[in-house]
Amino acid sequence: MAIEGRDDGAVAEAGAGARPRPIRLGMVGGGLGAFIGAVHRMAARLDGHFELVAGAFSADPEKSRASGAALGLPEGRVYGDFGQMAKREARRRDGIEAVAIVTPNHMHAPVARAFLSRGIHVICDKPLTATLREAKALAAAAEGSEALFVLTHNYTAYPMVRQARAMVAAGDLGTLRVVQVEYAQDWLTTPLEATGQKQAEWRTDPARSGAGGATGDIGTHAFNLACFVSGLALDSLAADLSAFVPGRRVDDNGHVLLRFEGGAKGMLWCSQVAPGNENALRLRVYGERGGLEWAQEDPNCLWFTPYGEPKRLITRGGAGAGPEAARLSRVPPGHPEGYIEGFANLYAEAAAAIRARQAGRAPDPAVSYPTVQDGLLGVAFVEACVRSSRKNGAWVKLAI
Repeated sequence: MAIEGRDDGAVAEAGAGARPRPIRLGMVGGGLGAFIGAVHRMAARLDGHFELVAGAFSADPEKSRASGAALGLPEGRVYGDFGQMAKREARRRDGIEAVAIVTPNHMHAPVARAFLSRGIHVICDKPLTATLREAKALAAAAEGSEALFVLTHNYTAYPMVRQARAMVAAGDLGTLRVVQVEYAQDWLTTPLEATGQKQAEWRTDPARSGAGGATGDIGTHAFNLACFVSGLALDSLAADLSAFVPGRRVDDNGHVLLRFEGGAKGMLWCSQVAPGNENALRLRVYGERGGLEWAQEDPNCLWFTPYGEPKRLITRGGAGAGPEAARLSRVPPGHPEGYIEGFANLYAEAAAAIRARQAGRAPDPAVSYPTVQDGLLGVAFVEACVRSSRKNGAWVKLAI
């Protein structure tokens, strides 16, 4: 069975008969021992659309140089800080065309502004920023720049998530009534941050992560996914956030009621203290005519149940899957695609948009990625959850 992979789609988007040259990519953060930096590097090179040529990999210049050397970069393209990198790369004829930002949350805004102001495209890890004030300022800066801003909510780029979104948009579920989304993990069940574990340390520090703990880290993914698939806009929410681990300064569990514009209702649960859960992101959407169910740990399957009929299994590349899923698939049905490929799909979408911008034309309408406005909504969601919880679960609206 033929699969329309990212390679062919990207070549067609570039408008050439042969593969265009890789886009020159820089990276800020993501040095030795950093989990998400390695994920972004794998994703960026999976389809050959990007080449990592420069970086400021750590706030410690020595660690940055060591990381650059380990990645095989020339010494002159490894920088001690992001400001120096932005200035020098912007002046080079062979300077970077895009930068991946994989720092802790509190550094997203200053780093992004430094590169946006020089016309360098930004690919930023989520959440957008640590505070709503920063998010609003960064959104304004991105809107005022000629550079693109891509936010890596990678779950939006799973093939069966795109399939689900297309089915909702086509009216297969009818008018939506209920949206249920949850993201459960167990890795912070104990005070891991007290051991010096790097990921736990910064993610539970409100100065670096923002006021939301689990809410900001994984709740934003759940919220973004629910809105992306349903196409609904949030009207208001009521949140009950908890820090169950003694001494923890940010929430590690959140229950959130959602009211969407148009009358649909929803619930969101995010937890990092749920033993037995590794990466249990799950979405269920129900309308007057049927329902959809998708789970990240079984990502190639989408369950569709028309009301009054048996459940139907739609698989990536199988019967019932449409072009929205096919264009984000690489391998034949039955071979799993997941987390890295989802990130890579976003990098491929970013590459298509960047090449279209460089050519002075609009990208293919099928190209889709989370924008700075999606990031602003995510940070506003976290802020609203914290505000609601402090008011004993009062209903609040997003402050944007």
